[in-house]
Amino acid sequence: MSDVVSVKGQNASSSLGGQNDPDMKGWLFKWTNYLKGYQRRWFVLQNGLLSYYRNQAEMTHTCRGSISLHGALIYPVDACTFVISNGGTQTFHIRAASEVERQCWVTALELAKAKAIRNMESEEDEEEQDAASGSPEEWSSIVRELQSRLEDLQTCSDLIGKHGAALQRALGELEMNVDQESAQGKSKAVSERATLFRIASNAMINACSEYLSTAQTHGHKWTRLLQHEREQRQRLQEMVETLAQQHSKLEQAAAANAKRPNGPVSASEEEEDENEFYDAVADGYSSTEQQQFTLNIPTGASGHRRHSSDSSSETDDTTQETHQVVVRTSNLHEKRVASGDGKEDKFEDGEFGEVAASTSRVGLRGGGARSRRTTVPEKPNYPLNLWSIVKNCIGKDLSKIPMPVNFSEPLSMLQRLAEDFEYADILDKAATCTDVCEQLAYVAAFTISSYSTTSSRTGKPFNPLLGETFEFDRSDDLGWKLVSEQVSHHPPMVAQHCEGRGWICWQEFTMTSKFRGKYLQVVPLGTATVEFANGNKFSWRKVTTTVHNIIVGKLWVDQHGDMDIVGKDAAEGITCHLKYVPYSYFSKDSQRRVKGAVMDTSDTVKWIINGTWDDRVDVSQVTKPVSGSNNNSVYETGAPALAWKRNMPDKEAEKYYGFTLLASQLNEPEDGVAPTDSRLRPDQRLMENGEWDDANKEKLRLEEKQRAARRRREAEVEKAAIDGEAYPPYEPIWFKQVKDDNDSIVHVYKGNYWTAKKNQDWANCPDIF
Repeated sequence: MSDVVSVKGQNASSSLGGQNDPDMKGWLFKWTNYLKGYQRRWFVLQNGLLSYYRNQAEMTHTCRGSISLHGALIYPVDACTFVISNGGTQTFHIRAASEVERQCWVTALELAKAKAIRNMESEEDEEEQDAASGSPEEWSSIVRELQSRLEDLQTCSDLIGKHGAALQRALGELEMNVDQESAQGKSKAVSERATLFRIASNAMINACSEYLSTAQTHGHKWTRLLQHEREQRQRLQEMVETLAQQHSKLEQAAAANAKRPNGPVSASEEEEDENEFYDAVADGYSSTEQQQFTLNIPTGASGHRRHSSDSSSETDDTTQETHQVVVRTSNLHEKRVASGDGKEDKFEDGEFGEVAASTSRVGLRGGGARSRRTTVPEKPNYPLNLWSIVKNCIGKDLSKIPMPVNFSEPLSMLQRLAEDFEYADILDKAATCTDVCEQLAYVAAFTISSYSTTSSRTGKPFNPLLGETFEFDRSDDLGWKLVSEQVSHHPPMVAQHCEGRGWICWQEFTMTSKFRGKYLQVVPLGTATVEFANGNKFSWRKVTTTVHNIIVGKLWVDQHGDMDIVGKDAAEGITCHLKYVPYSYFSKDSQRRVKGAVMDTSDTVKWIINGTWDDRVDVSQVTKPVSGSNNNSVYETGAPALAWKRNMPDKEAEKYYGFTLLASQLNEPEDGVAPTDSRLRPDQRLMENGEWDDANKEKLRLEEKQRAARRRREAEVEKAAIDGEAYPPYEPIWFKQVKDDNDSIVHVYKGNYWTAKKNQDWANCPDIF
């Protein structure tokens, strides 16, 4: 059977369809899994969604999967294959029968994406207008207008009654009059009365139409406003009920804790604790006595399987099993720090040799490290009604909430991600490790350290503009330098590349986020990777971040979920599973606890990671297995070594947005950076200087400038599609798209930024500020 493809506007049958007809439909091949490979599916593009079915008959009852194009990335892979991804949660790998067919689909998808973005923005603008139309002055104006329309209707009604009575009298006189001459005169009077009556009737009809039009226009708006207020009231009631329940549970827990004796833990309590995976002996991980804790490790979950990101009902039938690991640590605490040996590897050639040589040259520049600032200007105290702004944002994506700078901190997301390397000395230590499992243990400690500042930081970083960049060269004192770029706006995506002593690290960062009223949840979707000079490579995805007490109480942040750090290339088969324990009022675990295990290629536990993401992390080597079975193993470890210890912020850091020393230096003005660098962003600079009103105005100007640029690109795309020409998609300046090990499209560093900076060659940089 030949493929069937129809595109609106490209053939007669589809161009005659109605508004609900598909923009495009036809047979394509979709990747399902490694067992079945690509399977033939019927795809339908309609209303900003790409859906697929096993056959055309399923369209009436069973959709196998769909992906929204609003925030999707569309990548051609080869002559016949293309990928659609919304940043991590959904990815469709699709193959067409020919290059021409693939291009038809890609063009139609790009057009549908542009249309979906425009529709969403128009809906959001309409919501904002509706929200702004609830002032008492506007309500009074609408009521006065309707009253005026009613008065016009009453006047028309009086005129109709008056002229109708006159017309009836004239007709009666005409019937009673026999004289022909008098009859002609009366006939003329009747005609005049009928004309007046017709005029009054038409005026009445017009007035009725105007009143109906006015009532319908405002009635539609009132209906939407009423429905919105009902939904907000329902959510608020649910939040209040939840808060009341939590308050009640807290009171009960406090009362129970006050009555509980301080004696030893009973056997039954100990058994219960172990089943709930709490510490069985010690309360807290840093005790000097022998400890024991339990960790559940998913089996067979190493690697990022491509089909796992597909949003479809065609998933594997396998279930995720877990292996329970019980760890007993020694009663001695080793006083070893991750970066304490001061060793530094040197490399003569290749990528790492170039990094080391560059680091040495930069370090000698100017006779040593430059002097940097230690704080930012003090945060002003601007009162703001939080609920008046966020009440209309419940359920929306964080990146689409028009927040004023009052909720932000004077850093962009590009700069905030640079803080991941505040404790990059842990990677320096890992680079000196000869044992791959020990190396991974320190990599795990590094990933945990990146969350340390979130415990005291609740400000929202600025959303970067498309093409915005950030560089941070700390080769002279910290031994690393990085460059980042906002490579996509729908969905928002950051690409970052960092070079250090014997290692390079890169990541793509994108996320989904929802504001639920009581809390805000951010789910990162991108992947981070570190590669060492010995060829060992490890990748991971960040865990979920939740900001609590958005409405009531003090804001606080929690990190929770599972993280798998997967070895690749020379480290293939080596994995680490980390468990970020969610905060709980009733947990016997240390709050903000992280625990994990490093396993070799045979899934044998070799190293244990134990600590908290806001304070410190210990790593300890497994000395021997005590006992074990298929789903339960007990290991004994040696003395733990301190892999990371947080540098606590200054006591007055709250005055400066909770910034650490490194964070205070991120937005410090610097000469010679690219014209798209975050340091040059005017609204962010105004906010740092305390000029928040001007910062809000400038923020609106920049956002409108970005929207205008995107509209121009979309118009060019549509024109090219009408002319039958291919339109090149937006391309970043310093990063390029390539296929990774899983055949997914990722952004990698081109390697030309620092050369461009040396030559001050910024010709390719767009005008975004």
